[in-house]
Amino acid sequence: MTKRRDFIKKSFAGAAGIAIGGMGFSAKSYASVIGANERINIAVIGIRGQGNSHIGNWCALKDNRNVFLKTICDVDEELYSERAKRILDSIGTKPLTEWDMRKVFDDKEIHAVSIATPNHWHALATIWAAQAGKHVYVEKPASHNIFEGRKMVEAARKYNVRVQVGTQNRSIANVIEAIEFLHFGGIGEVYMAKGLCYKPRDSFGISPDSMPPETLHYDMWLGPATWQPYNEKKGHYNWHWHWATGGGDTANQGPHQFDIARWGLNKNEHPVSVYSTGGIFGINPKECSQETPNTQTSVFNYADGKIIEFETRGRFTNAEAGLGIKIGNTFYGTDGYLEINGSSWQAFRQRENIPFASSSKESSETPKDPTFRAAPGGTEHYANFIDAIRSGNDYDLHCDINEGFYSAALPALANISYRLKRELSFVGAYEKFANDPEADMLLTRNYRKPYFIPDEV
Repeated sequence: MTKRRDFIKKSFAGAAGIAIGGMGFSAKSYASVIGANERINIAVIGIRGQGNSHIGNWCALKDNRNVFLKTICDVDEELYSERAKRILDSIGTKPLTEWDMRKVFDDKEIHAVSIATPNHWHALATIWAAQAGKHVYVEKPASHNIFEGRKMVEAARKYNVRVQVGTQNRSIANVIEAIEFLHFGGIGEVYMAKGLCYKPRDSFGISPDSMPPETLHYDMWLGPATWQPYNEKKGHYNWHWHWATGGGDTANQGPHQFDIARWGLNKNEHPVSVYSTGGIFGINPKECSQETPNTQTSVFNYADGKIIEFETRGRFTNAEAGLGIKIGNTFYGTDGYLEINGSSWQAFRQRENIPFASSSKESSETPKDPTFRAAPGGTEHYANFIDAIRSGNDYDLHCDINEGFYSAALPALANISYRLKRELSFVGAYEKFANDPEADMLLTRNYRKPYFIPDEV
C-alpha cells in the first residue's frame, strides 16, 4: 500500500499549493504559461445543466486558484439572469453575457474556456478556442465522432494549449487508488473490464416542429449538426437521445465508465473490433422521438485479447456486484475481481465473498442513492486544469485530450455498430474500419457552413 499512497499523495500535492519551479519550457511553450500569481480569467460556454455545475466549481476556486469567472455564454439568453445572479452572490462580481462563443474567443482577456455545450459542439468549440490561444476544459464525451476527436488532439498540440476532458474520476483519490491497485497486480493480470449505466429513463413524448423561442439562437444551437426544424422534444437535454446531437447513455454516462475501464486495462489504443446490440424497450416509438437505444450491450476486443464490456439499461433493473452497482465498473483478473462504485472500491480474491482490499478514504460525496454514484466530487479536476495551465505541461493534466479522445471513441464505435447492426473490425493505426466504406461514413458527418471541422486545424 505504500507505493499507492505515495502516488495519491503526489497526485494531489497541488491541492494545497502550486509548485512550478525547476521545470523547463521551450520558447514556444512560454507564450502559453501563466505565472503562479497571475489571475486566470475563465468563460463558461453552455450554462444549462452541467454548465451550471461548471459555474459552481469555478466560483469555488476563486481564492484557492486565483480564478475569475468573467463571462458566461449560451445560445439561450433566458438563462442569463439566474446564472449571473448566482455568480454575483458567490464571488461578488456580475459576469458578462454572450450568446456567440466566437466573441468569447476574440476576448484577449480570457485565458481559458469551460465548455458544457451539447455533445455535437464539443469539438468545434474546442478547436476554435485552441486557435484563439485559449486553454480548454471540455465536458465528456470529448467528441461526437472519431474524426472530430483526432482534430481536437491535433489542435491542442499545434496551438500549445492545455485541454482537459471532464472525466473527473481521474482526480478522485479512491479511484486513483483502485487503478494503482490494479496496476500493481492486486487481482493478478486484468483481462476484462465491465462498465454499467443503469438509469431508468421514461418517455419524454413527442411534439410538432415549431418556431424556436425568441430567446434561443437556434442556428447557433444546431451548429455543426445537420439542419433540422426546431422541436422542443429534441432540444434541451433531450438532445442526448438523437443521433445528430447525442449518443444515448452509452455516450452520456458511458464515457466515465469507458475511461475508468481503459485506465484500469492500460489501454491507450483503439480496439480491433466492436459489436453492439440493443433497442428501445418499454417506450412506444410512436409516442417518443427518441432515436438512441435505452437498452444496449457493447463488447470491444483489443489486439492482445483483453476485453471491455459496457451495458446500458434504461428501464427497471437490479443492481449488480457486492457494492450494488448501477453506475460503475468491475475488473476481472486472474486472481480475483475489483468493483468500483463511484469513488468506493473493493477487491475480492478468487471465490471469496469478503473483500481483502478496499477504499482507504471516505467518499468525497455521499449521494441519496449510493448505487447512482457517477463521478462524485469534481472541484479537484478543475483545480488540476488550472495547475496544468500554470505549469504549461500537458502531462500534468489528469485527463489530457488524448486520453479523453480514446474514451470518447469507444461509445462512438459502439453506436456505429449498433446502427449498422453488425460486428465491425477497426484499424486503429488509420482510424478506419477494415474494408467497410459504409461504416467509415459514420466516423464523421456532413458539416454546415460555417460550422465545419477543418481537415487542417
